[in-house]
Amino acid sequence: MADGQGYGLLKGKKGLIFGALNEQSIAWRIALACKREGAEFSLSNAPVALRFGELDKLSEQTGAEVFPCDVTKEDEIEELMQEVKEEHGKIDFILHAIGMSPNVRKSDSYQKLNYNWMQQTLDISAISLHKVIRYADEAGILNEGSSIVALSYIGAQRIFSKYSDMNDAKALLESVARNYGSRLADRGIRVNTISQAPTKTSAGKGIKGFDGMYTFADKLAPMGNPSADECADYCVTLFSDLTRKVTMQNLYHDGGFVNAGIDEEMINDLAKLYGEEDREAE
Repeated sequence: MADGQGYGLLKGKKGLIFGALNEQSIAWRIALACKREGAEFSLSNAPVALRFGELDKLSEQTGAEVFPCDVTKEDEIEELMQEVKEEHGKIDFILHAIGMSPNVRKSDSYQKLNYNWMQQTLDISAISLHKVIRYADEAGILNEGSSIVALSYIGAQRIFSKYSDMNDAKALLESVARNYGSRLADRGIRVNTISQAPTKTSAGKGIKGFDGMYTFADKLAPMGNPSADECADYCVTLFSDLTRKVTMQNLYHDGGFVNAGIDEEMINDLAKLYGEEDREAE
């Protein structure tokens, strides 16, 4: 429903969205949903992502200005916040949808991580949230009662071997959100993370074994995996005034996966599979 009929939930609000790359990106779908709900916003991504992505198309669809920014570089984040200040004055929401691991891309095992790459993973995928909030606050662009949301994954709590050091990065991301949420609460500023189910995006498909992770979650979750557009709708509620007292939370948007044991169909399939293997062994 990202670009369908809206409810005006973000009418008059202004924001900053990090991480949209192409139409499959969750951040892209969130941008469309924010536009649908009446918001104005700016878009940002790393210069290299702007060269290989399609952000100009999203800019045309939404009327949003695009500002390049490498979130590993503090001076670029400071400059970005000044540009956003000139564009919007103050803003009401920020989306952090940034994540990348060179170790995952190279399929390096967790036991043999390249530590320089691991530092890049943590810097890009988690520490960047701290930097974004810090420099937005120092630039004075956060309105009272504004909302900051970062996209996470259940790998912060449970180990998925192919997710490698991104498991660590998401755990750190959620910790940063809690820490900053506690420090901005007196101004009504909320900081939360959304733990989204495996979603078929360009980034997700780059993870070795992603199809298996996706199918496992989809089968186990009572409601199945939510789509990028469904995540966008959920994110809109967190940017809206309907969730003014929701902060410092990691909110699972995963069709019930986090609380599921195992369903009957999966039990029967496993029993059949291993029963056949036992008979073959005999």
